[in-house]
Amino acid sequence: MNKLTKLLGSELMATDTFVRAITHRSADGKHNERMEFLGDSVLGLIITTELYKRIPRASEGYLSRLRASLVNENALAGIAANLAIGDFLRLGPGELKSGGFRRKSILADALEALIGCIYLEQGLEAAKAFVLAVYGELLESLPSEDDLKDPKSRLQEFLQSRGHDLPEYNLMDVQGEAHRQTFTAECVVPRLGIRTQGTASSRRKAEQVAAKLAFEQVSP
Repeated sequence: MNKLTKLLGSELMATDTFVRAITHRSADGKHNERMEFLGDSVLGLIITTELYKRIPRASEGYLSRLRASLVNENALAGIAANLAIGDFLRLGPGELKSGGFRRKSILADALEALIGCIYLEQGLEAAKAFVLAVYGELLESLPSEDDLKDPKSRLQEFLQSRGHDLPEYNLMDVQGEAHRQTFTAECVVPRLGIRTQGTASSRRKAEQVAAKLAFEQVSP
């Protein structure tokens, strides 16, 4: 029996609410976007409450970064793939041909819609039980506060703690049309002779890539 079937049960999966939860907008006018909106809020409440209880001394900033790491598209799509949600999705012909049942955004939205479905059909406690079940391993191996900090923050804190000047960031190059540009940014730590470059779809992301490479050079 499929993991999802074991968790939800055939009774819930026979409801119109479930059918809507697995229906992408490409397949039908009665799609899952509204239910995904609801499920996103329910998921956020459950994860926030669980983190608050599990780590009583964690700062607000750490809790916020933890929550973001658990409810982002990558995390949701990974869980959805593990549950084989793609096997149940109702997609239009175009999405079927292009492999929509494997697309991260579609899988992530479907998982949130399913959480909304459980909440509507069975209530908050049932939704909580489902979320905690599918998030089990992730909740048991939460990353440290340092691991969750973005590369620029980690590099800055490391340099400051050792009395070095702050890194400098320079935009080196921008290529492509306005709607599909790539940016190359440079990170410079003059006193240590470090100069790295990163390329990404935005200046901020390019700076983060460059900072990550610089941090790898200065950290033990």
